[in-house]
Amino acid sequence: MAAVRVYQHPETSEIAMPRVLFALSEPLRLGMVRTLVERGEVDSIELGPDLPRSTLTHHTSLLRESGIVFVRAEGRKCMIRLRTDDLEARFPGLIRTVLNGYPADVDEEGDA
Repeated sequence: MAAVRVYQHPETSEIAMPRVLFALSEPLRLGMVRTLVERGEVDSIELGPDLPRSTLTHHTSLLRESGIVFVRAEGRKCMIRLRTDDLEARFPGLIRTVLNGYPADVDEEGDA
């Protein structure tokens, strides 16, 4: 039987604005966050089905390490959800404000 994967997450008090803003500065990660807001918890593969596994892991790890998402193993799946309550406690309205300022139909080059 394989060992259960355990992911490290910052405590709510350790979530820092510069790390959150850096994580949200990449259009691909911002799109992942938008998906989590709209759909709730999803398997990580649903956040980037066309991405190479290494790229998907890089981006989801950065979101986890910044405190934006919570990741848990469920069998072979890697389930991810937004840390909504923690983010609201630290930075009220931040995610909503960022997403409102960056429309879903803007591509990676910033063109509408």
